Amino acid sequence: MTQRSDDSRRRSPDRSATGRGPAVYTAFGLAAEAEPLPPGLHVVATPIGNLKDVSFRALATLAAADAVLAEDTRVTRTLLAHYGITTPLVAYHEHSGEGVRDRMIARMQGGEALALVSDAGTPLVSDPGFKLVQAAIAAGLAVTPIPGPSAAITALVAAGLPTDRFFFEGFLPQKSGARRNRLAALAAIPGTLVLFEAPHRLPEMLTDAAEVLGGTRPAAVARELTKLFETVRRGALSALADEYAASGPPKGEVVVVIGTAPEDAPGPEHDADLDARIEAALARHSIKDAASLVADETGLKRREVYARALVLARRGDDAGEA
Repeated sequence: MTQRSDDSRRRSPDRSATGRGPAVYTAFGLAAEAEPLPPGLHVVATPIGNLKDVSFRALATLAAADAVLAEDTRVTRTLLAHYGITTPLVAYHEHSGEGVRDRMIARMQGGEALALVSDAGTPLVSDPGFKLVQAAIAAGLAVTPIPGPSAAITALVAAGLPTDRFFFEGFLPQKSGARRNRLAALAAIPGTLVLFEAPHRLPEMLTDAAEVLGGTRPAAVARELTKLFETVRRGALSALADEYAASGPPKGEVVVVIGTAPEDAPGPEHDADLDARIEAALARHSIKDAASLVADETGLKRREVYARALVLARRGDDAGEA
């Protein structure tokens, strides 16, 4: 049942001109007609695994849009077909150039409503779409968010770690050296860290995180959220690193959540003498070798010294650039 609106912002497209019938979607075995959409870009969150997690508003938007801009049209076609939606699909991904964006902007300026989706979850969160949203805003077009599932938030609330302050990092660098440098930069953030990771890199990433951030930090690895084989493994970061080093990479989508260091955890962060030792060693050796030497001299855990050495080395690099 649809209430027709006289709001001038809403548009009743002539779907007969394109061979399309009314904007319809099917839920619970019943067909519903979607109301017309105002022109502009509609950023639509879609399920991260379980198709039942889609909202009625998202379905209505996808059905009423003139086109759905999808990161991978094959993935989105499955969702649309499940709910009986026949809206045309247009590929829009990280390799889409300025020309594609210009054509989409022109379509919206001509009065069309376009829906933007990612493969799963909320668009723009470690997914393409930011440049299109930015271009739409610059052109004075309306950008309407249709909220819904997010893998980052789903993992955060399932991890059992503090949620009052958190930092979403997305994917860390693929190479260990760059990854450790980035982890060292994240070490001082006073909140829970939320990261995405490819399953084949998870064991190495957890090992790097344990060494740089400290193995006592509480953490969780969430896999295949909302799907049939959903699992959430919780424990100290070092224990999770050891567990996945032994079992090997898991299958499926992965989100890693890492809490702050326990307040009573010993650490070398504010030891001036230690800093002096590390800086002296860094003047002659690599970060890895300097950490090993200082750890042997002081009896401290190598991962703690290594984490501090990364911070000091980064600080020196920043000072040199300035």
